Amino acid sequence: MFTKHLSCLGGLVAFGVATQAAYTIQDSYDQTNFFEGFDFFNYQDPTNGFVKYQSAIDANSQSLAGYANDAIYLGVDYTTVNPAGGRGSVRVSSKKTYTQNLIIADIAHQPAAACGTWPAFWTVGDGQWPYNGEIDIIEGVNLATNTTYTLHTGPGCTVSQGNCNAPGSGSLGCGASSEDTQTLADGFNEIGGGVYALEWTSSAINIFFFPRSGKIPSDITAGTPDPSTWGSPSTSFSGSGCDISSHFQNHQIVFDTTFCGDWAGKVFSSDPVCGSKAATCQEYVASNPDAFRDSYWLINSVKVYSDDSRSEKYATIPKPFSA
Repeated sequence: MFTKHLSCLGGLVAFGVATQAAYTIQDSYDQTNFFEGFDFFNYQDPTNGFVKYQSAIDANSQSLAGYANDAIYLGVDYTTVNPAGGRGSVRVSSKKTYTQNLIIADIAHQPAAACGTWPAFWTVGDGQWPYNGEIDIIEGVNLATNTTYTLHTGPGCTVSQGNCNAPGSGSLGCGASSEDTQTLADGFNEIGGGVYALEWTSSAINIFFFPRSGKIPSDITAGTPDPSTWGSPSTSFSGSGCDISSHFQNHQIVFDTTFCGDWAGKVFSSDPVCGSKAATCQEYVASNPDAFRDSYWLINSVKVYSDDSRSEKYATIPKPFSA
């Protein structure tokens, strides 16, 4: 082995129309090369979670990261009682950064619903957060059954879902909650997962979800994706109140699982099931390692496509590594 500000998607949504692009493969990460293309983040959790992110060496030795079922496995420590400093987990970020690309992730398993957990699949800009933006594609806490789609930015970006710099720091952002229980955790895992696609252009940020039990577009499986044929996205962020090109740039692709912290910990006690298990989120997470046996990601692939007409203007920027 090697607290959100949300709007419901049920109502009428104005979708941003992206200019039709001819996408070609730029980078492909799978079981043959994933860990060569991603760095391990092993610093203090910026969201104040009860977590200890592991280095590549430690994650490998503790079997928290590696390969399983011809896919990439990213898990958590589910054996240690009262771990000092937080429960062991992993957070990985792509070494390359991307701007206005099509990112398609084929995922077989997400961390299961469990009190205290906060898993996420997202992209984030370099430099001082949140000035180059953050796009949350899969995110939920505790026993949530639906993913939330959220943008975080610096001042001056407002879309139909709200002010993406809310409440003035970007910590809440602008978001929408999916009504589809197959998008997150147990509902997602029960159908064998599915495919998420982030179509990011200068005019809109569109997120699509295709369940494994449904019909994944044939152009995705063929490696020739054409979002203009996929129908309406699960959510779309756009509007004259946000210049996407200036607020979103140079993003790393990130997968992580944290515990408690600024969101899962804050709402832990208000959940009737979780609140009955322990006085605090940290107490429950520390004392119940087996509850997190299924808190793992199983990723078949992440593919990044570029629009040939933009490739010169927005080249990917490789991140340096320690040799």
